[in-house]
Amino acid sequence: MGGPEVRWLVIGGRGMLGTDLVDLLQRRGQQVRAVGSAECDIRDVGQVRAAVSGHDVVVNAAAWTAVDDAESHEAEAFALNATGAHNVAVATRDAGSRLVHVSTDYVFDGAATKPYDPAELQQPQSAYGRSKAAGEWAVRAAHPDALVVRTAWLYGAHGPNFVRTMLRLAGERDTWKVVDDQVGQPTWTADLALCIAELVTSGAAGGYHHCSGSGSTTWCGFAREVLRLTGQDPQRIQPCTSDEFPSVVARPKFSCLVAEANPALGIAPWQERLAAYLATQ
Repeated sequence: MGGPEVRWLVIGGRGMLGTDLVDLLQRRGQQVRAVGSAECDIRDVGQVRAAVSGHDVVVNAAAWTAVDDAESHEAEAFALNATGAHNVAVATRDAGSRLVHVSTDYVFDGAATKPYDPAELQQPQSAYGRSKAAGEWAVRAAHPDALVVRTAWLYGAHGPNFVRTMLRLAGERDTWKVVDDQVGQPTWTADLALCIAELVTSGAAGGYHHCSGSGSTTWCGFAREVLRLTGQDPQRIQPCTSDEFPSVVARPKFSCLVAEANPALGIAPWQERLAAYLATQ
C-alpha cells in the first residue's frame, strides 16, 4: 500500500508530527488530507466517520499530550486518548481503512534496564500513561489490523519541544540545570513520519511497533548536544536529579524502546539526526 492512488487522512494533521507526515506524503505524490480538532473532534464518532470516509489509510496523531495536566484532568485525557482512539478505530474498521495509531513510551513503567520490546506488558504509572494504554487496548480490540506505533522524546519544526526550549534558554541564561537521571531516545518527528510511511507501504503486520531514535542519552546529554551542535558551550548546562524538579507526574526513568530499523535511515544515531534537524532550522 502507498502508491499514488492511495488516499491518506492524518487526524491531528496540524501538530508537530502530523505536519511532517503530511509534508512527506505530499512530496511522495500521495493524496493526503490533514484535519485538526476543529474539523474532526475524535470524541464525536459521527465526525470521525465523516472524516474517515473515502480514505484508504488513516493516521491518528490526535491526543491529549499535556502529561502533567492529565493528573488533574484524567477524564478529559481519557476522552481523547482512549474513547477518541476507539472511535477512530471503529470508524476505520467499518470503512475498510488501514489505521496507524500513534502511542508513547508512557504506557510502560519506566523502571526497565533494557529497551522495551513491543510485546512488553503495559504498566503505566501516570494518568497520561493510563489513558494512552487504554487507547492502545481499545484500538487493538476494535481494529486488530491497526498499527500501534509507539515513540518517545519527540522534537520537530512545527511545535513546542525540548530542543526549542534549550535554544531559548541559551539566549536567556548563562547557566541552567537539566535532569540527568532519566534516559531516553530523542526522536525527530520527520524520522517518525518516515517510519510510519514505510510501515504502511511495506504492508507491516498489525500490532505494536516501536519507532524512536537510535542510541540513548539523558535529558542533560540531549541538551548539551543541542548546544554543542549550535556552536555553544555545552558545559553551561549543569546536571541535576529529578528530585530537584518536583513534578505531579512520576517521569519514566527509562524510556528506551526496541525500535525497528527505518529502511530509509538505517541505524543513524540520534546525534546525527539532531544535527540534520538543526541544519533545517
